[in-house]
Amino acid sequence: MTKPVFKPWILGLTGGIGSGKSAAAQHFIDLGVHVVDADHAARWVVEPGRPALARIAEHFGDSVLQADGQLDRAALRKLIFEVPQQRLWLEALLHPLIAEEIAAHLARAESPYAILVSPLLIESGQYAMTQRILVIDVPQQLQIERTLQRDGISEQQVQAILKAQATREERLRHADDVLVNDRDLAWLHSEVERLHHFYLTLRGGQS
Repeated sequence: MTKPVFKPWILGLTGGIGSGKSAAAQHFIDLGVHVVDADHAARWVVEPGRPALARIAEHFGDSVLQADGQLDRAALRKLIFEVPQQRLWLEALLHPLIAEEIAAHLARAESPYAILVSPLLIESGQYAMTQRILVIDVPQQLQIERTLQRDGISEQQVQAILKAQATREERLRHADDVLVNDRDLAWLHSEVERLHHFYLTLRGGQS
């Protein structure tokens, strides 16, 4: 008898800056769930030796490379913020590669369901790879306070990041499940555990 091919369903996990999605994702990992982080995938695709980095250097010139051949993210960010068309060019190059990278990592999952954590799950269209969406939601004032404490950046910078991300309403419209993370870490952990037990009962992400 051959073992049946087991394919976990995919949960998309997202939330705005300072919402606590990383802490939630870490607790899912502690519970044995396979988690893939879209931000990590975005870094992997531009590592030295990968075709994307060569294409970026060819397009923008060597000023976007550090002396050791790594991508100079700050230099690249400055270029694409100044010229929106350049950002579109970069996204057209990277989004399909990031999606492939994510899919390859999700395919290695051996847990009953796997999680794709992405701050831009909705905006990037990555939610199309998932069967269910969990939004970590937090009141905006608390979001700002947490981010200021954590990152030591100005309130103006936090507001700019909030503007670039999907609005809270847009995220919540896509959500199948919402975890309001406005208490302490123990509360967040208990909510993650509650959802985890529920998710183990689902087939293909649907009840």
